[in-house]
Amino acid sequence: MFEQIKHNMETIAGVAIYPILSLLIFFFFFVGLGLWVVSYKKEKINELSQIPLNDN
Repeated sequence: MFEQIKHNMETIAGVAIYPILSLLIFFFFFVGLGLWVVSYKKEKINELSQIPLNDN
């Protein structure tokens, strides 16, 4: 079954760009997510962490 899929994918012109493009999208997404997490304010994180403990 894999041979059939591989053969079909090899016949598509310019198919090599799709794995590179998907790798770049995921790489930049996770780098951006990491930068967002690092730059998040500690006060806001502490405030959000106390929400489950509030009685109201």
